[in-house]
Amino acid sequence: MKENLDQQKMDFQQQQALEQQALQERMKSIKHKILILSGKGGVGKSTVAANLAVTLARDGKKVGLLDVDIHGPSIPKLMGIMGQVPQMGDQTITPVKAGERLFVMSMGSLLQHQDLAVIWRGPLKMGAIKQFLKDVEWGQLDFLIIDSPPGTGDEPLSVAQLIPDLDGAILVTSPQDLSVLDVRKTVTFCRQLSMPVLGVIENMSGLVCPHCGQGIDVFKRGGGERMAREMNLPFLGQIPIDPQVVEASDAGVSFLSEHPDSPTAEAFEKAVQTLLAGMDRAGKGKAGSLRIAVPTAEGKLAAHFGHCRQFAIVEVAGGRIGETRMVEPPPHEPGVLPEWLHQQGVGLIIAGGMGQRARGHFTDKGIEVITGAPPLSPEELVEQHLGGTLQTGENICDH
Repeated sequence: MKENLDQQKMDFQQQQALEQQALQERMKSIKHKILILSGKGGVGKSTVAANLAVTLARDGKKVGLLDVDIHGPSIPKLMGIMGQVPQMGDQTITPVKAGERLFVMSMGSLLQHQDLAVIWRGPLKMGAIKQFLKDVEWGQLDFLIIDSPPGTGDEPLSVAQLIPDLDGAILVTSPQDLSVLDVRKTVTFCRQLSMPVLGVIENMSGLVCPHCGQGIDVFKRGGGERMAREMNLPFLGQIPIDPQVVEASDAGVSFLSEHPDSPTAEAFEKAVQTLLAGMDRAGKGKAGSLRIAVPTAEGKLAAHFGHCRQFAIVEVAGGRIGETRMVEPPPHEPGVLPEWLHQQGVGLIIAGGMGQRARGHFTDKGIEVITGAPPLSPEELVEQHLGGTLQTGENICDH
């Protein structure tokens, strides 16, 4: 009896290893994998995911759009592919083609009729997500956009576990405080999993009145942008409320295909270009070298940038920490430190507090600044930054 159980356990472990190997082989054909997250429902996350995918495809990228919202799949409706069924082969699935360079897979495309409810617990959902990643013949893709249900439950956790080389997550929020509060929890989720946050999108940000042309802040404005700034996250842009998006979604057609020159289409294009620029900078940092400066006092991060007497300049190559040099800065006079650190080849500063005007001077020199970091050693700060786990607080010097 025991021997049979041991053999079954070995067979199961071997099967799991083979499946993971097959999944990894499939993912090697995809350059970038991005997870779309939100802290709560009702913020338009799936609409954002669908239109980001369409925008990337319009820009010449080959894109896959995977809907892992098992219980409430909405991507087929948003993409205008209701009724189209993926082709099933021998242990392979051919995704639905939604455009010249866009391919879609969703549980919604597998249901016999749309009123069916999927009543599954965690293990069944993870099995389905694994099959979507392992068995779907995505082919060579530039991007795989993965739309997950709201919150930090089984589906996004499964994706993070099954795809260890995820590029990161895009967080979607609406401007009001309740939504922003929940998306902060999603930031914590990403950091606990060492998943980089590629950016924040503030959806439903203002409405342009179709009659008078005046802007109306239906759900306030700027909450997502402010949260991104406070948590040192890239901000990708604001997407306005657009009645045409609602009309297109209800009609089951792709919004951007119907309204490619609208202000909302321009907002999505701007968000994509900001995303690509940020990923390009991050990629260069991982592949090449980067110098990170940390103002120090007694071996740890100095609370106030302008009061430090030594800088730690940490060399990073291939995503790994190299040599750390301790250097004394020139006298702290206006405009001196930005030029001096630029000459040192510094591309990033991790600081406790720094005034807004000073941050602007460093930005002008092409140096990124992270503020609100905790009082740790330079190596600890850099290691946490590279791993996507650096938790920052309030900028204590903002004059």
